[in-house]
Amino acid sequence: MTNDFPPRPGGIQAFVHALAVRRPPGSVIVYASRWPGCEEFDARQPYPVVRHAGSLMLPVPDVARRAAELVRSQGCDTVVFGAAAPLGLLAPAVRAAGAERVIMLTHGHEAAWAGVPLARGLLARIGSHADVITYLGDYTRQRLATVMPPARLVRLAPGVDTEVFHPGAGGAEVRMSLGIGNRPVVVCVSRLVPRKGQDTLVRCWPAVLREVPDAVLLLVGGGPSRKALEQSIGSRGLGGSVIVTGSVPWSSLPAYYDAGDVFAMPCRTRLKGLDVEGLGIVYLEASATGLPVVAGASGGAPDAVLPGETGVVVDGCDPDQVAAALVGLLRDPDRAREMGRRGRAWIEREWHWDLVADRFATLLATPGVPETGSAENLS
Repeated sequence: MTNDFPPRPGGIQAFVHALAVRRPPGSVIVYASRWPGCEEFDARQPYPVVRHAGSLMLPVPDVARRAAELVRSQGCDTVVFGAAAPLGLLAPAVRAAGAERVIMLTHGHEAAWAGVPLARGLLARIGSHADVITYLGDYTRQRLATVMPPARLVRLAPGVDTEVFHPGAGGAEVRMSLGIGNRPVVVCVSRLVPRKGQDTLVRCWPAVLREVPDAVLLLVGGGPSRKALEQSIGSRGLGGSVIVTGSVPWSSLPAYYDAGDVFAMPCRTRLKGLDVEGLGIVYLEASATGLPVVAGASGGAPDAVLPGETGVVVDGCDPDQVAAALVGLLRDPDRAREMGRRGRAWIEREWHWDLVADRFATLLATPGVPETGSAENLS
């Protein structure tokens, strides 16, 4: 049960979908909010998808009734909430309908809720109804453990499909279609929202161009910040060196990663900790594609980088620091390629989806809270 599900774009959506698609046939049904293009997407899935009437489900009586009906009619023994907050408030309703086990996934926004007085109370109430609450990494666990029962917290971070995200995934075709040619490219694949730091990339880009005059900044994604970004690009006279693609199909994302030489998303924490990065699956996807990454030091984002080995962690609020990191990688392509090689090996070793799918299967099958084991085994 989730608001975060494709074709709606985003890291949580990709995470939840990947968990579902790796379950055995006939073992899962998805109840998700509606999104443009969902009919075509749902028809391709190996499991049934039931869509809510609108684009947002809230923990209100009509949603509770529909969820309970699905539990009863489908004989579901387990309910997984794709994001604990806020739909986890419906846990009592699905238990009353016959669900014996409730698992709640958490992401960056739950960690943010843990620092807000009113939201803390709701989060504590949500956690009290869960058998297992997953967390992404050390940062999110530390925040959640102040509100939710620590004994129920188990690490479950996203994986990466290394057969989808890999070097040579179609970047040459993307470069050709955009007229980039062989110019050095910094790529950012993400929603266009303030936390992700695309505005910082635009602000620092003149400094990058002074050192690497033919560089291109490729911003892939759509979102509410697009108009402001395009205005900033125009006011700085960067139209010839910054490309904003808008939203692209999920199936095309590997090729856009592959079009870059460096991946950068200098995310930053905003609104006094309310707007924070939970992990940043895009860094892992970029590493799987063989790119060095420049990540912002927000929340759990540093967990997706081995600093100095697979990339660099920067202060996303400091354009000078971001520019220095980008210039350093663009002017030393051998170092950049070696970081990309190490990143690919790290993903294959510790972030492969088979490991995550096995861990998820254990959570589904094991009564109580499984032993957490080592971080490597839970990645």
